[in-house]
Amino acid sequence: MTDTPNDIQRLLDIMARLRDPEGGCPWDVEQTFASIAPYTVEEAYEVADAIDRGDMAALRDELGDLLLQVVFHARMAEEAGEFAFGDVVGAICDKMVRRHPHVFAGASVEDAEAQTREWEAHKRRERAAGGDADESALAGIARGLPEWQRAVKLQNRAARVGFDWPGPAPVIAKLEEELAEARAEFEAVAVAPGDAAASRRLEDEIGDLLFVAANLARHARVDVGSALRRANLKFERRFRKMEALAAHEGRALEDLPLAAQEALWQRAKRSEADPAG
Repeated sequence: MTDTPNDIQRLLDIMARLRDPEGGCPWDVEQTFASIAPYTVEEAYEVADAIDRGDMAALRDELGDLLLQVVFHARMAEEAGEFAFGDVVGAICDKMVRRHPHVFAGASVEDAEAQTREWEAHKRRERAAGGDADESALAGIARGLPEWQRAVKLQNRAARVGFDWPGPAPVIAKLEEELAEARAEFEAVAVAPGDAAASRRLEDEIGDLLFVAANLARHARVDVGSALRRANLKFERRFRKMEALAAHEGRALEDLPLAAQEALWQRAKRSEADPAG
């Protein structure tokens, strides 16, 4: 293990060099907070992917990429005279100490659930101290979150004041109801394909369907992002197997009719159940 403070300083020095208008990298020099933000989000997802795959070497690298994003933003802020990397570190250290009085200030907390409630109370007090007058139970949920994640946060906040389904059964019933409404709007769009109002209603119903699906995952204590990543990986794995099966038979997947493609899909699924197949 190397000396962490020196490692951090080396990274800060590298970023300063990259951002040097005279001898730095042209690409790095021309970036802004807005242009870098999508990369920051992407790197966070790549960290999650490495964790899902249990790949510790990849996790080390992806955490480095994510740290680079923090350093990049801090460097641009320092150039603008706003704050520097040290201020970022100081702010998060202060916040962690402030929000964990049961660890650092001799307070007591019953369990993790009670700590979650206290954490939210700390956040509300901090927002109020900062001049945020929004007292809603939904206050402070970032609009920049992926919408599936924001949906779950909205649902969790509402549940804390008692506005929640009593269990998964009524959520499943609601999901079936929303599916029926989406089906009806599909039929309306099919009758009037150029009707903008019908298209908006269909979008609304699909949104309701997805919102309830996220709520079902919440009741099942399933992380929506993790579940969707697993579903994506499963689809990709099986689709690539389909392509390989078609190529083994001397055929291109795109040249096959849908029925033949479906048969390959079923073979791909069976091959997962039977590793020797």
